Amino acid sequence: MRKRLYGIFALLLLLSAKAEACTNFIVGKDASDDGSVICSYNADDYGSFMSLCHYPAATHKKGEMRKIIDWDTQKYLGEIPEIDQTFNVIGNMNEFQVTIGETTYGGREEMVDTTGLIDYGSLIYIALQRSKTARQAISVMTGLTEKYGYCSEGESFTICDKNEAWILEMQGCGGDKDNKVVWVAVRIPDNAISGHANQARIGRICDYQTMVMHSTNLIPFARKKGWFTGNNNDFNWKETFAKPDFEGRRFCDARVWSFFNHFANVDAYLPWALGKDPNAKDMPLYIIPDKKVSVRDIMACMRDHYEGTALSVANGGDLGGGIWQMPYRPTPLVFKIDGKEYFNERPTSTQQTAFTFVAQMRAFYPDEVGGVLWFGNDDPNMIAYTPIYCNSTKQPKCYNTPGADALTYSDDNAYWLCNSVSNIVYPRYSLLFKPLEILRDSLEDMEFKEQRNIEERAYSMSKSNKKEAISYLMNQQEKNCDKMMDSWKKLRVYLTVKFNDMTIKPEKNGKFTRTKEGLGSKVIRPGYPESYAKELIKQTGDKFVYPTKKK
Repeated sequence: MRKRLYGIFALLLLLSAKAEACTNFIVGKDASDDGSVICSYNADDYGSFMSLCHYPAATHKKGEMRKIIDWDTQKYLGEIPEIDQTFNVIGNMNEFQVTIGETTYGGREEMVDTTGLIDYGSLIYIALQRSKTARQAISVMTGLTEKYGYCSEGESFTICDKNEAWILEMQGCGGDKDNKVVWVAVRIPDNAISGHANQARIGRICDYQTMVMHSTNLIPFARKKGWFTGNNNDFNWKETFAKPDFEGRRFCDARVWSFFNHFANVDAYLPWALGKDPNAKDMPLYIIPDKKVSVRDIMACMRDHYEGTALSVANGGDLGGGIWQMPYRPTPLVFKIDGKEYFNERPTSTQQTAFTFVAQMRAFYPDEVGGVLWFGNDDPNMIAYTPIYCNSTKQPKCYNTPGADALTYSDDNAYWLCNSVSNIVYPRYSLLFKPLEILRDSLEDMEFKEQRNIEERAYSMSKSNKKEAISYLMNQQEKNCDKMMDSWKKLRVYLTVKFNDMTIKPEKNGKFTRTKEGLGSKVIRPGYPESYAKELIKQTGDKFVYPTKKK
């Protein structure tokens, strides 16, 4: 999603703010606890309403054209020829377990090519429809943009399959008559973890002890523009095309630092993440974790608010979280008070997530069983992920609800139902979040507990009847979605009753208690958390001192 979203404040454009969006984390197959390749994606953008997309496998006639519709604006850009056979795609994973995510980092504004035909979103789904492996997806994406041009800003793509994980970074060439696009792709080692979050991450190309591919015009184009004059071995992608500034480090790379921090000691790179020290040690593209990483670990990382670190916005660290210590901050990230600029932290978990997934790709199962997209609509901290299998030929209704859109509410739609609950919880976070967390984790506990038996049965079916196995998995995922939706509707009612009017209704054995006359028991009035009350008194002084009664 777009890194920069410009807004008008007051009447004289007093403030133009950037809103950093989207996070991807990556785990190589030897770094995971079960041999899976794992990657994740929070698609973040205010106002975005997104369903779980589906492109069915199809054969195409000679001369058939594909329309290119910009993913962000829905504007028609042009057409390209279709290929003979395209593959089934559900969400961001295709039938061969190829998965693609992205984050937009922008880069040099003069490199945006408004004449290019293909935007970053279209590129993702075209590649998924045309690729059986991650390397083939890279070939498709780079080949199309080299032929037709690339019209989006600088982009980091996560491209994975059941055996490999890659990061591809790409920028246009600003309409240069001899160049359409520059790009570089680095294979993440199997025993490593990596990530990107709206800041270009690939550095000096010759430093990577793994497979690297890049466009033939990469260094010549940089020299032509006068942006690079050194030896070829010193060429650094991000320093040349998207040099990290304070925002690129604090708002973006800090999310990757926090991810790394869950699995290794990365204190040496904290000054880089904090963004203010110009001499800070740069953070590597990937690290070797101290322990094996699971799918559930990645889900937890997608819910991260920098807890336990110097960047934490949780647990009443400041007044920005309101009375009940919400670990979220309003945008814009940069704001101005009395002529001086200030900023908010931007952790991985954020209220503007439209959809989120954790993709699990496994070579030890056939594709129809091996590829799982753990999917949800809304902030990952506030939803229960549900498993969607990569050969699914239709979406669960809750993720593709007729009539629902960004301005049309539907209680049958996961985006709207989950948002209705999360927006109840946000302002009273420390009071209301715990019941949501318990329900969320219990649903995921159930899904993971059942996963092995479901998949073993589907695997057995697939040996004789692949379609039967796919149908069985689709039925199971629909049941999980229905259970999640039903649970969330009950949660909304519970939160409304339990915490009505900023009070707490007592419970016993899972039921609200009553007096012997049948009325509701006396409510609990929690008042201010102590940390907030102290800050309030600092601000108001003696204004609210209660007068001492005379004896």
